[in-house]
Amino acid sequence: MKIYVTNVFVDDQDKAEAFYTDVLGFVVKNNIPLGENRWLTVVSKDAPDGTELLLEASDHPAVPPYKQALVADGIPAHSFQVDDLSAAHKRLSDLGVNFTVAPMEAGPVRMAVFDDTCGNLIQLIEMTA
Repeated sequence: MKIYVTNVFVDDQDKAEAFYTDVLGFVVKNNIPLGENRWLTVVSKDAPDGTELLLEASDHPAVPPYKQALVADGIPAHSFQVDDLSAAHKRLSDLGVNFTVAPMEAGPVRMAVFDDTCGNLIQLIEMTA
C-alpha cells in the first residue's frame, strides 16, 4: 500500500495553483473541472509519478474553522522534505514567502514553517540524521 493522493484545503484554487507551482516549484498533474471547482493536483517535478497533492477547495463548512484552529495553534497542515533547508529558506524568502518559524534544529531534522497564502501553514523538513 502507498499514498497516491493527499490533500491540502485551499481558500482559492487559482491562487493556490500559482503559489504551489510558481513559488514552490511543483508541477500540475491534473486539472479537471468539477462544477465550480477543479480536481487540481500537483507533484514534485523530481517525482512526476509520485504522490499527488490535491489543492482542494475549502468549500465544506467544517474546513474553515479547522484550518483557522490549526493556524492559530501554529500547526502545519503538511510537511515537505527538502535536501537543503537553508537554500530553500533563502530562495522562498527572496520570493516573499512569509516564514512563521525560522529554520531550527529539531532532533534528527532541521525544520521551518511558512504560510502558503491559501490559509495553511506548511513545514519544511531537512533530514540531518
